[in-house]
Amino acid sequence: MFVSFVRENPESGSDVHRVHWFTAMRTGVRSCPANCSTRQWRPRRDGLFRATWVAAIFSAVAFTSVDARAGDETLSFTDPEDGQFDVSDFLLKHKGALPVPILITEPAVGYGLGLGLLFFSDPASDAGAGPPRDSKDRVPPNVTALGGLYTQNGTWAAAAAHFHTWDDDRYRYLGAIAKVDAHLDYFGLSSQPRSYTLQGVGLIQQMLMRIGNSRWYAGLRYIFFDSSSTFGSGEAPGELGSVQKDQRIGAASIVVDYDSRDNIFYPGEGSFLEIEAQAARTAFGGTQNYDIYAARGYTWQPLTHTLILGLRVDSRFSTGDIPFYAQPYVDLRGVQKGRYQDRNALTAEIELRWDFIPRWSLLGFTGVGKAYGRWHSFSESQNVQSVGAGVRYLIARKLGLAVGIDVAHSKDQNAFYIQVGSGWR
Repeated sequence: MFVSFVRENPESGSDVHRVHWFTAMRTGVRSCPANCSTRQWRPRRDGLFRATWVAAIFSAVAFTSVDARAGDETLSFTDPEDGQFDVSDFLLKHKGALPVPILITEPAVGYGLGLGLLFFSDPASDAGAGPPRDSKDRVPPNVTALGGLYTQNGTWAAAAAHFHTWDDDRYRYLGAIAKVDAHLDYFGLSSQPRSYTLQGVGLIQQMLMRIGNSRWYAGLRYIFFDSSSTFGSGEAPGELGSVQKDQRIGAASIVVDYDSRDNIFYPGEGSFLEIEAQAARTAFGGTQNYDIYAARGYTWQPLTHTLILGLRVDSRFSTGDIPFYAQPYVDLRGVQKGRYQDRNALTAEIELRWDFIPRWSLLGFTGVGKAYGRWHSFSESQNVQSVGAGVRYLIARKLGLAVGIDVAHSKDQNAFYIQVGSGWR
């Protein structure tokens, strides 16, 4: 889950396209053993770099009732291995919630506030197999996410999601539901913002199964979105033709995943690949017929004990009568969501991470992308570039979960994000 703060050059217009409802969380979690390498967060006992700012946020949360003891274990926010601030036991043993503050400063929607809550449980512990495991072979945690936000111009959204595994990570389930009422901007062929309102309820259901004993998974995904869209001028942009106000997306996908990451939240090594073939049809509950073919891949390669190189490629190709708000777009930190849209979209990004002291890391990243196919050919379409930096603190060692902030810049736009884990989804 992430929260973005975006501020655009006031001369270039408004700055929001869409609201994202849910975050998919996938694959296995591994944690750092007691004898981990320098890159895997060496123990430090002097406490000089304790995450006091994170502790302040945590201590302010009054939404979760937690007993002082779980069984015979006293609640502690100090990791016994390195003496640093850590919330692993709070999240796993005491069923606490990780709060994610949402502060919105978008010119197009006004100032806003929101809150996300993440709840974790260990599958082995849920199954009665003893306390949470702390080894490289642990399965991913079960995660429940709740969140909502409201902004000055009346935009609001609320969502709930759950990720669960069974049979020692042989089966993986993801489900989410969301309600949105958003006042946004569409750019299209003219690259000029046209205000519109998008209201609707969305649903996602996904089930994957491991293929043999490999790192490959395959399964099905279903997406439904019942929406109503209205342009502020009363008429849609000319290139869209006649736009139906009330539309439904009913789409079924075949999904194939490969995952060798060492944890799902903030990987230090390994790779993730997903290939999806999506068919939206009236037979699946929609009003439009279209297809999307997508592939995305991430890899993290250690260069030294403290330097990790990350590479990302993301591609989406569409055919048919796809709704304007569902078109592929360039997805980069520092670039407004949906600002660059077309029939197809390609994105590539590189990130270098330095684990400069235990639990703390610095990031530098840059990326490029383009959208093309309907209004512009590949060679004619604009190259969109961004650059940025970030910082993370390993807040839950047993989960491999880090939190922090990214700042990024692209043409006429600056942005910063509160991140839980990696910036790549």
